[in-house]
Amino acid sequence: MTEDNAPFERTFKEMFRRHAAGVAIITVNYQDEPYGFTATSVASLSARPPRFTFNMARSSRSWPAVANTTYLGVHMLGLENQQLAARFSSAGNRFEGDHWETGPHGVPVLKDVAGWLIGEVQMRLSFENNAVVVVQVVDGRVGGDGSPLLYHGGAYGQPMPLDYEI
Repeated sequence: MTEDNAPFERTFKEMFRRHAAGVAIITVNYQDEPYGFTATSVASLSARPPRFTFNMARSSRSWPAVANTTYLGVHMLGLENQQLAARFSSAGNRFEGDHWETGPHGVPVLKDVAGWLIGEVQMRLSFENNAVVVVQVVDGRVGGDGSPLLYHGGAYGQPMPLDYEI
């Protein structure tokens, strides 16, 4: 950040702590090894063709895998997946156990999530230490219906229904 923007860094961080975001996990198989990380930057890009985007730091341990693979997966998480989200956002072996299996195109697919999509990477746009990744969907499955897992204010949470309905 330039010196001119430095006073706004704290404001920026505080504002985005107040922005509730859905929680997802990105997975990839690179050189026959599974990689994965928790992400809150996943967004729909288009329905025709079905594409999504996500952002990540190029300093991440998973960046070499994302940067050098063709297919990856995104897993949308439900409230019951909070421990899985925490596991994939911390150090350690994220794939130890039976909570995943090899899916289409060799991509690790997590079990018992709200849904997953496998996609072919279309573009990686690097900007300073970050990257925006554009992915076109080639496979997927919707899981059970339930409450989505949100990240807000530095903690996991859930949406609360309003008294007013449209």
